[in-house]
Amino acid sequence: MRHLAPSRLRATISAGLIRSTTPKPKTLSPFTAISRATTSITNKPSVTFTSNIHTSSSKMSSTQISANAVLDLIKQRRTYYPLSKDLGSLTTERINEIVKEALQHVPSSFNSQSNRVVVLLGAEHEKLWDITTETLKAIVPEDSWASTAGKMAMFKGAAGTVLFFEDETVVKGMQEQFAVYADRFPVWAVQSDAMLQHTLWVALEAEGLGANLQHYNPLIDAKVAETWSIPESWKLNAQLVFGGKTGDAGEKAFGAVEEKFKTFGSA
Repeated sequence: MRHLAPSRLRATISAGLIRSTTPKPKTLSPFTAISRATTSITNKPSVTFTSNIHTSSSKMSSTQISANAVLDLIKQRRTYYPLSKDLGSLTTERINEIVKEALQHVPSSFNSQSNRVVVLLGAEHEKLWDITTETLKAIVPEDSWASTAGKMAMFKGAAGTVLFFEDETVVKGMQEQFAVYADRFPVWAVQSDAMLQHTLWVALEAEGLGANLQHYNPLIDAKVAETWSIPESWKLNAQLVFGGKTGDAGEKAFGAVEEKFKTFGSA
């Protein structure tokens, strides 16, 4: 994300070339399913994005994908309930690789990099939903508890959870450094976190998993921080539950795009 900075701020912008071309077969990174989506699209122009991506081997790579492939993945991302513990052939290492790649490359205002992530798998994932269950048990009326308990069991039955945080120390530092934008940095931090949530949701969908996004913060914040030694400056924003799909996503209604979109001029 780019914003007009004070005159004392000097930004160096490195832009790649974008050109229309016929895609050539290459190994795609970071998400392997993009290649599968790309091969399913024929006779459509593609856009070549030339970019430097830091991989685990510290090498630079150039990827060629169709915008239609990206859009297809976005369309396929849906909310799934319930989820199973079946991750297929997806390993812990691969899940962590996906999360780290997204965390490194999702944009943030002034490149502040305020996003923080914790991945919980197996028994650690179940522990999170035990904590949430205990927290809610103390405040939910008894006559409403059965429904809540069912939801907690459903989330616990999934394979893992990604916890999304923002580091308030980073946000406050940016507010102090660029006081003219002090009131905007908290908003921009939330926007960056939202982009990270969506990116990981789409990426996990690309690997064949389902997910749903939950928000039991701030009720569970203190216990989560205590259990996993979370720094005090990390503010919990959301929990992305993921696992194997056990059925289809529900129907999704769309409003008329004409009521939500405007365009002016022509290329």
